[in-house]
Amino acid sequence: MLGGARHVEAKRDGMWNIQPQSSAAAVKAYVCPGCGQEIGERVAHVVTWRADGILGEADDLAARRHWHSACWRIRS
Repeated sequence: MLGGARHVEAKRDGMWNIQPQSSAAAVKAYVCPGCGQEIGERVAHVVTWRADGILGEADDLAARRHWHSACWRIRS
């Protein structure tokens, strides 16, 4: 569904699944929660969701967010 190799990263607030989204696979625009700016169609970015959520994997995946790659990298 998403494209790229998923991996897990530790951030200050817990563990996160990170799924790179290639520009070819980015067919919809999203708003980045890091900067509040649009991630346009055909812009490579990352999709993130909790890897350690307490409500279960399905809820964590449903709460996933699309971030500019740079915004995710600088997130604490």
